[in-house]
Amino acid sequence: MIESSQVMGLMKVVYVIYLLIVFSLMGMYAMKITKTGSEFQKANIFFYGWVGLLVCTGVGVHILTFNKIPWVKWDINRAAINAEREFNITIADYKFKLPEERLLIKKGDMVRFDIASEDHTYGFGVFREDGSMVFQMQVVPGSRNDIVWKFESPGAYSIRSTEYSGPKGSALLVKNVVFVATEKEFARLDKELRQKQDIYKRR
Repeated sequence: MIESSQVMGLMKVVYVIYLLIVFSLMGMYAMKITKTGSEFQKANIFFYGWVGLLVCTGVGVHILTFNKIPWVKWDINRAAINAEREFNITIADYKFKLPEERLLIKKGDMVRFDIASEDHTYGFGVFREDGSMVFQMQVVPGSRNDIVWKFESPGAYSIRSTEYSGPKGSALLVKNVVFVATEKEFARLDKELRQKQDIYKRR
């Protein structure tokens, strides 16, 4: 599956191409007012060839990747998707209220995050250990805010608010709370988690 970090890398290339088109147009305008005759005609031919190549490359990337990014289809069809795991999370008074101490996910499972806000407009973002973002969405009070995602890379992920909701919003962070595990590791951790929950219930 394509990772969001790979998409961002590709988009950087596309935006550089678009910037080159803008700079080329500026350069052509400067050349137009400083050069004349056959010298300008030669530059004109080169200019249209160069800009044409850039436009074809930039637009071509968009066409070739159209609907290749999996989460576009997930988002459009999320109401019909049966997720293997679903986490209902509430945000209130600048705190995440999580359904479990650790959000345990098996690698390759489709997961639904259903987020509700009880006061302000927040953001909900999942981040890798290196700080790069996997995905994010806006969380609006009084509305249903959900997103489906398939995690293909095992590891620990942090969640934080990605919307400005006042000075306290910057501290709305829970580190390494989402844990994606291989099938074998998931079975072991899930068993441990259930045993811990049973102990709490008996108390």
